[in-house]
Amino acid sequence: MDLHTKTMTELSAGLERGDYTSVELTQSLLDRIAAHNDTLNALLTVTGEQAIAAAARADADRAAGKAGALNGLPIIHKDIFCTRDVRTTCGSKMLDNFISPYDATIVERLADAGAVVLGKANMDEFAMGSSNETSYFGPVNNPWDLERTPGGSSGGSAAAVAARFAPGATATDTGGSIRQPAALTGTVGIKPTYGRVSRYGMIAFASSLDQAGVITRSAEDAARLLGVMAGFDERDSTCIDEPVPDYVAALGDSVKGLKIGIVRQHFDEGLDADCGARVKDAIAVIESLGATAVEVDMPNIDYSVPTYYVVAPAECSSNLSRFDGVRFGHRAENAEDLFDLYCRSRGEGFGDEVKRRIMTGTYVLSAGYYDAYYLKAQQVRHLIADDFKKAFEKVDLIAGPTTPTPAFKLGDKVDDPITMYLNDIYTIGANLGGFPAMSVPCGFVNDLPVGLQLVGHHFDESALLRCAHAYQQATDWHIACPEDFA
Repeated sequence: MDLHTKTMTELSAGLERGDYTSVELTQSLLDRIAAHNDTLNALLTVTGEQAIAAAARADADRAAGKAGALNGLPIIHKDIFCTRDVRTTCGSKMLDNFISPYDATIVERLADAGAVVLGKANMDEFAMGSSNETSYFGPVNNPWDLERTPGGSSGGSAAAVAARFAPGATATDTGGSIRQPAALTGTVGIKPTYGRVSRYGMIAFASSLDQAGVITRSAEDAARLLGVMAGFDERDSTCIDEPVPDYVAALGDSVKGLKIGIVRQHFDEGLDADCGARVKDAIAVIESLGATAVEVDMPNIDYSVPTYYVVAPAECSSNLSRFDGVRFGHRAENAEDLFDLYCRSRGEGFGDEVKRRIMTGTYVLSAGYYDAYYLKAQQVRHLIADDFKKAFEKVDLIAGPTTPTPAFKLGDKVDDPITMYLNDIYTIGANLGGFPAMSVPCGFVNDLPVGLQLVGHHFDESALLRCAHAYQQATDWHIACPEDFA
């Protein structure tokens, strides 16, 4: 049985019919990971024994009539989520041997729903990167072209789903780290509203921007996973107590009458012409289903990248100060004194990109520069959020490109941080304003996938998923598979 070719929804139906057991499904995917992971470097840890044990429990629960919403369905966790008794590295030497004593909230919720965890996905170090090249454990290769990036920081999750290691994976998005890799690998990625999903047990990069989400192969599968993950958690002070709708049930609603905003600034000279053409084709399909597209102006959106690269490093410099070689994480040997321990532990434990952002963040927060940089960036952040709010007075969703180009070659931009940062130019705005956003496959340019980005009102993930699902019912871009992993 080619179980790897099926979506989460299809696998669930097969388990319910008794076509196969969760143990059989899990073993088939573990075999696939064993055969292909060395090629992609998508997973850092494979939890084979635990996965088979969880699958056996899922089969027993199903037989006893106690099946959860995700009973027996295999998934992969980004290695930024703490997992009890399993290594959690965050893609860094600093946490190379860290074994978490507890589960993140979303890990708990997915396990309670019956999901089976196959392993932990590679990622940019501490989620800082756009190409998955900053990982201490080496870059992830894109299944569509092994010489190209799968995007970052959730590149391992995206590559694993694209290569059919699992039908879904958890991921995180601080400035586009779910949507950008989803676009570059031909998968679906959704970042919910800030506060919709608990961040408890998710190792922090930039606390006011980080949000957990999922990468799958269809909008329907994304709705299934997100519905389990979302909801209030008293352990996370940023988690908002807002009712979670039935995302799956909402997929059947029509998109007729939906108003789609097209941001004028997103179709400029920075966008690859062929990528822009694929995105416009996708918008035309959505219009053919009954939606209406109108142009909207967002005059401050061009300031997203410089604003982000003040706010995010400032928060990362604070969050990563706890990694000092004293309590946990990498500890330098034979330190002369406490100061030497701090300096060498952090110098040895962190990679170049993390050091660059810590230094930038410390600078913009320092006396004499706080008002000129950090405070000003927070003011511009509010202007960008206001642009979105004004647009949503006229439209229901905003549509546009996810990335300016298809996947670029590994090594092409690693020595040019500014050019690398510009890969997130279309995605960062949603994070600065806390809006839900997703990327959906919408075609190919030179045999490489291209993504359509959709941004919605706060807490209106249902509209995003409904629009994406309707688009996928009318197209088949999302079912395309890299030839070497079919």
